[in-house]
Amino acid sequence: MNESAVHLKIRGVVQGVGYRYFCYRTAVGLGLKGHARNLPDGSVLVEAEGGRAELEIFIKELKVGPMHASVTDIDVNWSEPQGEFDSFQVW
Repeated sequence: MNESAVHLKIRGVVQGVGYRYFCYRTAVGLGLKGHARNLPDGSVLVEAEGGRAELEIFIKELKVGPMHASVTDIDVNWSEPQGEFDSFQVW
């Protein structure tokens, strides 16, 4: 499997709408590891590691988000996985 890592910053209406838990459910379903957390500027930071194909599906899903979210922009930065995550967590 082609392992990769991705660092995402998601902007829009993404806090207070269950977005991080949507990230969690989606990541776990795809077998990804990492975390999602709110940032003070109202955005959500997501770091994830796993198969490149699964990460690409993950990003597509995060562009839509849960029902009450409205994603306006996602910064996507790919890198080599560091193996620093044991599971996917919400902070």
